[in-house]
Amino acid sequence: MSGLDLVLRGRVVLPDGERLAAVGVADGRIAVVAGQHDAPLAAREDRTLGPDEVLIPGLVDTHVHVNEPGRTEWEGFATATAAAAAGGVTTIVDMPLNSIPPTVSPEALDVKRAAAAGVAAVDVGFWGGAIPSNLGRLRALHDAGVFGFKCFLAPSGVDEFPHLDRAQLDAALDELADFDGLLIVHAEDPDALPHGYGGGRGYAGYLASRPDEAEVAAVEHVVEGVRRTGGGRTSCTCRARRCCPCCGPRRPRGCGSRPRPARTTSLDAASVPDGATRFKCAPPIRDSRNQDLLWEALDDGTIDLVVTDHSPSTVELKTAGGGDFGVAWGGIAGLQLGLAAVWTQAARRGVPLARVVGWMATATARFVGLDDRGAIAPGRRADLAVVAPDAELVVDPARLEHRNPVTAYDGARLRGVVRETWLAGAPVRPGERRGALLDRPVPAVLTAP
Repeated sequence: MSGLDLVLRGRVVLPDGERLAAVGVADGRIAVVAGQHDAPLAAREDRTLGPDEVLIPGLVDTHVHVNEPGRTEWEGFATATAAAAAGGVTTIVDMPLNSIPPTVSPEALDVKRAAAAGVAAVDVGFWGGAIPSNLGRLRALHDAGVFGFKCFLAPSGVDEFPHLDRAQLDAALDELADFDGLLIVHAEDPDALPHGYGGGRGYAGYLASRPDEAEVAAVEHVVEGVRRTGGGRTSCTCRARRCCPCCGPRRPRGCGSRPRPARTTSLDAASVPDGATRFKCAPPIRDSRNQDLLWEALDDGTIDLVVTDHSPSTVELKTAGGGDFGVAWGGIAGLQLGLAAVWTQAARRGVPLARVVGWMATATARFVGLDDRGAIAPGRRADLAVVAPDAELVVDPARLEHRNPVTAYDGARLRGVVRETWLAGAPVRPGERRGALLDRPVPAVLTAP
């Protein structure tokens, strides 16, 4: 085959697993995948990967808090997308909260898009928010191009993004059912959270303040709502394995479970020292038994995708209170390290890299309807990453691309070094800003001839 811009040869993660292959790229898309790595393909550039390298599709992280505008000192599109590219992520979908204004109206979406325009190193899409004041007007935001909606059932941590009570959640589900909208629910029931949400330097006290019963109660209510409406698509952000039976194979149509395994699969409660508020997040990091059960849920398909929930803040906010878990900001910066964190644990458990790629690229792309990416196959975008899966790195927060040098992975020894990331068939160079702003894909409508 001729007329190609690029051929990459070597070990490749394909939809049916990892094997030797040659991948031909033309006009930013994958034109051919040959089953022999030495297949006679002519291109302007022909490159053979190193013996320790694997070509994977660019990851699609559908849960990222960029925080710009309004809290750009926490993170911004320039730094977040640079971190994404450094971690093999070629598409992110930005959360609606922590920015000011939050993305809860078409006008606020315009402000968010203006902030991201021209500064993104990778492609960026946007979630909308469902809060009490915009219920009944979600369709307008959906039509403006958001990929779906995020809501909280417990306080979000920022005043401008209030949570929904049970009646308001039901109203949102009714509204979304009318246009098959996607809803992500932060699943903690405030009635099951002890008053005060915990405080002090002891991690055990903070953990006890966010019991898994709160997650289970919230997920059960979401499932009841989806059964009642019979429409919409809903995913729950939860960390307790006890939630998974609610969201297993017998769940109602469209109701899924989506934990945040860049935290849950690589960290456990025993690894959190007292006063180490860099580990604070909600729902909290739970014990190793819960971690093992989450991996079992990934293995059996109850959980079918993995994202980071990159939720950074300034060092001052993360360490506020001198190690008091009741005072410090709750969120973990992990966008650049998501692949390495998950792959490190997967490799220890005998899980192949191809399955990790399926969770972090193919399934996430499918989740938000981005069927043009997330896999190495003819016709897909040539969003790619070159990874050395057996190479190790020791995390130094000061060397990450995130805006603030604080992360729960500080000092961790991880496997899986991303050596290069390609966006639409071209490598992402430091300082380049070629990322596109994405609207929700509109499914094709077939009409009779």
